[in-house]
Amino acid sequence: MSKFMDWVDARFPATKMWEDHLSKYYAPKNFNFFYFFGSLALLVLVNQIVTGVWLTMSYTPSAEEAFASVEYIMRDVEYGAILRLLHSTGASAFFIVVYLHMFRGLLYGSYQKPRELVWLFGMLIYLALMAEAFMGYLLPWGQMSYWGAQVIISLFGAIPVIGDDLTQWIRGDYLISGITLNRFFALHVVALPIVILGLVVLHILALHEVGSNNPDGVDIKKHKDENGVPLDGIAFHPYYTVKDIVGVVVFLFIFCSIVFFFPEMGGYFLEKPNFEPANPFKTPEHIAPVWYFTPFYAILRAVPDKLLGVIAMGAAIAVLFVLPWLDRSPVKSMRYKGMLSKIWLLLFCISFVILGVLGVLAPTPGRTLLSQICTFLYFAYFILMPFYTRLEKTKPVPERVTG
Repeated sequence: MSKFMDWVDARFPATKMWEDHLSKYYAPKNFNFFYFFGSLALLVLVNQIVTGVWLTMSYTPSAEEAFASVEYIMRDVEYGAILRLLHSTGASAFFIVVYLHMFRGLLYGSYQKPRELVWLFGMLIYLALMAEAFMGYLLPWGQMSYWGAQVIISLFGAIPVIGDDLTQWIRGDYLISGITLNRFFALHVVALPIVILGLVVLHILALHEVGSNNPDGVDIKKHKDENGVPLDGIAFHPYYTVKDIVGVVVFLFIFCSIVFFFPEMGGYFLEKPNFEPANPFKTPEHIAPVWYFTPFYAILRAVPDKLLGVIAMGAAIAVLFVLPWLDRSPVKSMRYKGMLSKIWLLLFCISFVILGVLGVLAPTPGRTLLSQICTFLYFAYFILMPFYTRLEKTKPVPERVTG
């Protein structure tokens, strides 16, 4: 085995990669619960790719046969129902772990210097993931898939001058049709997974170049022993690989329980209208995107003007990219930031959840007013950040991690 590895290492840096990213990559020893979600996101990504490959073997990307092929997968393909539910539940699980992963970044300042590029790659993954989920949402060719895509794509028509041409270019036709389904299938199965995998590699490489953040926001590279090993660091393998296995087991227990017993999750993971084939002549009673898009959909509906609503929805995502340059706090972790930062993070999280709930519900005057208040709080968190992070009184940060 030793001679074989020497032969491989002379031609490919296998041992170097193992040491750089696992056995000799030293991570802070005070990782907590929130640090499970990065590895869980990787696990769900693998699940989506593997189950997606198997599903494409029996799926037919045409307007005439797409819905029937999904029914065929569910009813006649051996283990097809499990594969399809693993994939559909995996899409929701992906966004759950990614949102918690992003919350961890907000909580402990993982976007601050020198990790700006780590955050930017992560946000590009999030953007590509949203595109991937949107493309995949049309593929079952059910009522909500069809009409949800119709509503979202039509929003591009609000853009002055190029809006109509852009909408037609995205659809590939004057209406959503088999051509739209075919191009969405190609993007969902080939193009976007390649982009996401490439961004994940860049995200991990950038992270391992500058080192992982920790709940204290302390740089462990400042204090090293005579061998250059951080005093407050431990090797990622075997310590954190074993710890992550515990998180994986708990996650899989919850995930599989949903897959086998509650795959629809009350209509949030699999909407009831999607069990009907797409019908251009029959509009569902209430059209809404799947739950992980609803916060941004609620922001769109909160603005009376269509163009301004589209701009607000785009800005809600775009503002996340500039977060590293908005936070002027001298400390990273929320443990040592002032009360204003804690209050605004709490208000941001509450408003995001409320917007998510409102995006699922049919609009009423009261709900529209509440969504406008939450939209204001959402943007205020970012716009006011340079001021309250600079003015607030912070706690002294310890020289080394506190455990």
